[in-house]
Amino acid sequence: MTEKLDYRWHLRKVMADRGMFSTTDLRPLLAERGIDLSSSQTYRLVVERPERLSLKTLMALLDILGCTMEDLIEPIAVRHARGRTAAAGGGEETGAAPGVGDFRPKRARIVPPEE
Repeated sequence: MTEKLDYRWHLRKVMADRGMFSTTDLRPLLAERGIDLSSSQTYRLVVERPERLSLKTLMALLDILGCTMEDLIEPIAVRHARGRTAAAGGGEETGAAPGVGDFRPKRARIVPPEE
């Protein structure tokens, strides 16, 4: 087994801790600091894990939220089995960001209409 460095992106959580529950709250604050992102770019920045992020944008986020880089970016080590491919292995490892936890919707039951 080898370990690979990865990270978790906590922007959504940090925003919620600061009382910002909508991605549209962030866009004008970024614009005040010279970062002009479209609404879809702002949405993706919040809800997805960015692969490329400018340092100016990162510094603006730290300033807006009053947090540190450690609050936004959590480094993690992900173990990968050797010789196992994504096609054969079935997707991502357990180092992926947590989902909804134990909260799952009830499975729908479809029954034929009564005649």
